[in-house]
Amino acid sequence: MSKNIKYILLVVLLFVLFAILVLASRLFGRIPANPPDTVGNTAGNINNAGLFCESDGMVYFSNPRDNGCLYSMTVDEQDVTKLNNSTVRNILAGGKYLYYFQTTDSGEGGLGYVRSRNSFNRCLKSGKDATSIATDVVISGQLVGDYLYLLTAGEPTPVFYKIKTNRSGKQVLAEYQVNPACARDGIIYYNGTQSNHYLYTLNTNGDTVSVLWEGNIWYPCLDGSYIYYLDVANDYRLCRYDMNQQVIQVLTNDRVDCFNVGGGYIYYQQNSAAAPALKMMGTDGSNPTVVAEGNYTNINMTSRYVYFQEFGEENSLYHCPLGGSSYSTF
Repeated sequence: MSKNIKYILLVVLLFVLFAILVLASRLFGRIPANPPDTVGNTAGNINNAGLFCESDGMVYFSNPRDNGCLYSMTVDEQDVTKLNNSTVRNILAGGKYLYYFQTTDSGEGGLGYVRSRNSFNRCLKSGKDATSIATDVVISGQLVGDYLYLLTAGEPTPVFYKIKTNRSGKQVLAEYQVNPACARDGIIYYNGTQSNHYLYTLNTNGDTVSVLWEGNIWYPCLDGSYIYYLDVANDYRLCRYDMNQQVIQVLTNDRVDCFNVGGGYIYYQQNSAAAPALKMMGTDGSNPTVVAEGNYTNINMTSRYVYFQEFGEENSLYHCPLGGSSYSTF
C-alpha cells in the first residue's frame, strides 16, 4: 500500500473519529451541575399543568394562542418571544436550561432538534439545542438538583423514576403514583396513593422515604412553614397544615377543584353546581373574593401575575395582577 493511500486513510479515520466525538459531545455533553437546592418550578404551577415557569427575571410559558408552543417574556410581560414549535407543558428551569414535556412533533429539522411526540426534553433558555431525555408520557415532573424526578404513565401501572439532566443514571423509585411537584431544599413532599393519603417526604440525598404527617391530603403545596392541601376526607375543602405547630387550619369549606398559592395569596376554583367561580383569598383564608364567575383551570403564578384558562377552552388565557381580582384576556 502506497504512502499516499495510507495518508488518505489516516485522514479519513481522523475525520470519522472527530465527527463521532462532536456528535457524542452534542448528545451526551456535560451539563453544568445545579446547586443541590435547585427546584425547577413551584408545586402550584406543576399541579396546574406547568404552563408557566419563572426563572432569573424571565417567564417561560406555553402559549395557547400558538398551539401551546414554548415562549418567553419578562416578568412584566414584555419582549414576548417564541422559542420553538413544540406544544409543551410541565415547564421547569435550572441553570441555563429549560426542561419540558413535549406533546407534538416539533416541526424542526437538523441536528439538535427533537421531532418525536411525547418526549421530555432539555433545551437552552434560548430554545436552542433541544435534546430528548425521556420518551415516556410524563404525568408530572420536577427538577431537584441535577436530577429530574418523573411520574410516568407506565403499563400497567404508573412508574416513578429519577434521571440525571444529562440522561444518565436512570433509577426506578416506585411503580405506583408519586407526584414529585412539591420540593424544597432537596426534599420532595407528596401524598400517599396506596393504602393512605399521608404526607410523605422523599429525601433526594439517598432517596429515603418517611411519613411526615398522617393526614388525608391531596396536592400538597409548600409555602413557608405551611403545607396547603385538599382535604380528601371532607369533600376536598382547602386547608393548610402548620409543620412547626402541627395544627390544621380550614381555609374554605368550598369543594375545590384546583388551587395555587404564592406571594401571600391563594387562587382557587370553587366547585359549585349553582355558582362555580375562580376565587382568591389571603394565605390565611382571609377576604375570599370572586375573580371570575364560571369554571376555570390551570391556575399558574409568577411573581407578578396569575394566569388561568376557561375549563374546556384550551385556546383561552386570562391574567390578573397577583393580589388582584380584576382580570383580562392575555
